[in-house]
This record gives sequence, structure tokens and C-alpha cells, in this order.
Amino acid sequence: MDFSLPAELIALRDRVRNFVAEQVIPLENDPRQDSHGPHRELRDELVARARAAGLLTPHASRELGGLGLTHIEKAVVFEEAGYSWLGPTALNIHAPDEGNIHLMEEVATPAQKERWLKPQVEGKTRSCFCMTEPAPGAGADPGNMKTTAVKDGDHYVINGRKWLITGADGSDYAIIMARMEDGSATMFLSDMDAPGIEVVRNLDAMDRCFSGGHGVVEFTNLRVPAADVLGEIGKGFRYAQIRLAPARLTHCMRWLGQARRAHDVALDYVRKREAFGKPLVEHEGVGFMIADNDMDLMTARLHIWHTAWLLDRGERCNFESSRSKVVCSEAEWRVVDRCVQIMGGMGVTNDAPVMRIFTDMRAFRIYDGPSEVHRWSMAKKLAAGVAQ
Repeated sequence: MDFSLPAELIALRDRVRNFVAEQVIPLENDPRQDSHGPHRELRDELVARARAAGLLTPHASRELGGLGLTHIEKAVVFEEAGYSWLGPTALNIHAPDEGNIHLMEEVATPAQKERWLKPQVEGKTRSCFCMTEPAPGAGADPGNMKTTAVKDGDHYVINGRKWLITGADGSDYAIIMARMEDGSATMFLSDMDAPGIEVVRNLDAMDRCFSGGHGVVEFTNLRVPAADVLGEIGKGFRYAQIRLAPARLTHCMRWLGQARRAHDVALDYVRKREAFGKPLVEHEGVGFMIADNDMDLMTARLHIWHTAWLLDRGERCNFESSRSKVVCSEAEWRVVDRCVQIMGGMGVTNDAPVMRIFTDMRAFRIYDGPSEVHRWSMAKKLAAGVAQ
């Protein structure tokens, strides 16, 4: 692997870095947001700023108006965007939209792309991905899916309840996973204002960086035309891997930016704050934590770049995706946790951004598969000799 960045990517990285510093971070305390994320008005303003800067939806293909970034290029750009919790929203690269855009580009028909994908790439609409369900339905084990789709003439009738659906409140369309009569799974597309869809409530979650929060969505005799099936009938689990393997990695990229932000804030603090006659950074216990932060940040970045490099080569990376998800989510979490400890009282107040990053990031070790499930999956592959 060549770890040097080409001049064009360095220039793009610096453009994103300056955009986040000058156009995004000043809006972090804007009142147009609450515990369920940025309001539509704030999101629209952020998107407009990114559009004017030529940075909107950079991961989308050039044909759709994006920059057509490779996975390595995304690793660099997404980390910079993630330096602010509003950065991914501004660039239109936040979950679940980023992963949905990737999936739609890979699987959707031309008509579906025109109807749903094109406005989304332009930053005009949002989407949600409806797979997770409350117990006893699908969580980390999608095989437990209880939402059903039954064929009725030229339509499919969907019934069920989804839970922890990021961005459901305010989304324009949904990708819905449902179980067929033969036990297979299929993905369906539907406008969120269609009869038969109801966002029952928003959950009160730890994080508050996702537009629309995390909702409970009820499907009651939702009729979806056969033309709105995403991909082929019965291949929903296969398409989920097309979406989830890269999406786990882009989560790692964005949260790396937040971890780096927390580290930068803590490092600046310990250089200036004095205790027992010298700056905090000169105390060995604090200095060791700063050094450990640096090592964890680099460990996460190297795992991201390695998996991104494999994806750019066209390799299947389910094992590497799981490994990166565990390594990065835990390393980045350790960084932020140390920053809270290093900063003491300042670290547990809103007077510094570290507390906000801490509460936003904790759920990352659960979203897109808990660390324990990824370890279990990796162990099975290692035992079977099917992993490098």
C-alpha cells in the first residue's frame, strides 16, 4: 500500500477541513436542533452551504452530480467532515442517507433512481432504512425478521413494526426489508407519506446528531407496486451486505473525525491548564493518555485505509468490514472516553464539545452490529479457515 496522498486529494481534504471550520462549526450551537437532531431548516442551510462550496454528496457518482470518490478518498474526506457533528449532515454523507445512496446506485432501476435517488443526491430529500425491529424481531440477527410482504396481484402488502429507524421522522422515502412467504427477504421502496406508513414515535436516544432521530415505524397493509421492489425478489439479505459492509466503514471514517476533534480539544486544554505547579500535560498520567489517544487514532485510521483499499480493488470485505468496525469503534471510543477523563469537570459540561461527542459516540459500538456480534462472526470464519 502507498500511504502518500495525491496532490488532488490533499487539496480536497483541505477544502473540506476549511469548510467545516468556517461554515459548519460556527453553527454547532444553533437553536434549530434538539435531542432528535438538526431540524429541517438547519439541515437545509448546511446543505446549501456545502452545495455552494462544491462539496455536496461527494460519494455519489459524477453522473449524478457527486465527485465519484473512491473508498480511500472517502476515508480522507469523511474524516474531515466528521470533525464536526454537523459536518456529515452538511455534505449529505450522514447515515442512513450515505448508505442508501450507495445501495440505490448499485441496485435501483433507472426509473427508481430518477424518482428517489436523484433528488436525494441533490440534497433535496432524506431517506431511512427500515430493517431493525423490536423483540422478538430482527436486531443483530436479521433472520428473526417479522415484517411480512404478501403478493396481491401487482402489489405487495407489507405489515409489521420497525424500531430504531434512523431519520424516519421527516424522511421522504424508505427502503423497507420484509420477509416473503418462502422465508426469504426482499427490499421495497415507498414514499413515507404513503397510506399504511406511520411514524409512531421518536425514541429518546443517547445521540442527537442524526436528522430525524430514531423512530418507531408501523406498516399496516402498506401496498407497494411490483415496480417499486428494489432489486430482485428474495435477495434482500444479499443487498443488505452491499449496503452494510461499506456503511460500517464510513461510520468508522466519520467518527474518526469526531475522536480527533475530542483529542485536539483535550490536548489544547492540557497544555494550558495547570495543576500542582505545572501544565497537566507534564503529569505522566495525563501524558500517557494523550499518547494512547494518538496510537488509537492511528490504529483506527490504518484499519479504515486498509479495508478501503481492499474495497477499491473490488474485493469482498465482509470479514475486514467486521474487523474494522470493532477495532475502530472501540479505539475511537477509548479516545473520547480518555478526553473526558483528562479534562475533568470541563469534560462533563457543554462548555467544551467533548461531552457532546462522548454521548453521541457511545452508540457507535452498537449500531451496524454490536462488537460482540462482529467478533462472533469473525470467529466462525476464522475457525472455518475462510478468513485471511
